[in-house]
Amino acid sequence: MIPTSIAIQATGLMTAVGSNAPTSCAAFRAKLTNPSPTQFMDSAGDWILAHCVESAGPRRGLGRLALMAATVIDEALTDVQLAEWPAIPLIVCVAERERPARLEGLDGELLDLIEQLLGVRFYSRSTVARGRVGVAVALAQARSMIAGGVARRVAIAAVDSLLDWPTLSHYDGHARLLTAENSNGFMPGEGAGAVLVGQPSGAVELLCSGIGFAIEPASIASEEPLRAEGLANAIRSALNEAGVQMHDVDYRIADLSGEQYYFKEAALALSRTLHRPKSEFDLWHPAECTGEAGALAGAAIIALAAAASRTGFGKGPNVLAHMSADAGERAAIVLRFGSR
Repeated sequence: MIPTSIAIQATGLMTAVGSNAPTSCAAFRAKLTNPSPTQFMDSAGDWILAHCVESAGPRRGLGRLALMAATVIDEALTDVQLAEWPAIPLIVCVAERERPARLEGLDGELLDLIEQLLGVRFYSRSTVARGRVGVAVALAQARSMIAGGVARRVAIAAVDSLLDWPTLSHYDGHARLLTAENSNGFMPGEGAGAVLVGQPSGAVELLCSGIGFAIEPASIASEEPLRAEGLANAIRSALNEAGVQMHDVDYRIADLSGEQYYFKEAALALSRTLHRPKSEFDLWHPAECTGEAGALAGAAIIALAAAASRTGFGKGPNVLAHMSADAGERAAIVLRFGSR
């Protein structure tokens, strides 16, 4: 039987506003941004601004992604003896296969490069190519592994970048980038995050107590009217699994990165799932600091929830996280800071 909770034991982050989880989350809290001009121009002839991870150096392509992923995995496993790393399964979350101009090698070669950089062969390794909902999918897989006795702990990493010209050109051509000519868009970004999960210890810690998934029929590219049925259903599933209701949640963290469609979806989903009034209900979105960085979203959200819980700047112990992929996949996670 799958347990209702798994513990978030450690996190790692590498973003445009921080080289590790503590500095990135402090920047998220302060709402700091660090955009810079890329070497690419939009259709109006202006330089495209983006959130670049300067600490990743000059590497490009798979090598850059592997370096960022290896760095955050090393951070998340800091307190684990190196001799124990080979007993830990690794799940790496990457761009969805339908992503425009997706890099080749994300589903195999990237794993090899990560292990070479870390000098470790993990117990098992796999990729989840689901973009922004990938970390939620990986959490569900990790929970099954832990429940089935496959491993005591599972490492989840997420790495992505939208900063190559073929990708930027596609989104610019579809009027989805934030530019001087388009206010309804996102600023592209990149980064990596990692989460180490395991069995609850019984101490006070951040627990993942519910995970839900659904499909939104009116995706961003659809001409169907948006009713947020998919996100609302994912949220209901996560809440039901956690045994709580929406009014029990203290605040929310989402993958919103600037486009009106997704802000409207979040508002509609809230109206469909909240049945008691709340005086305040914060909605945090770290992508305002990292830029739209695809698969990074879920890892950044969990790292922020962990930092907020540990340091006390969160609005309470119960957090709802939700993510939405362009193709229509929706995911929600209920997190609780407490003991099992």
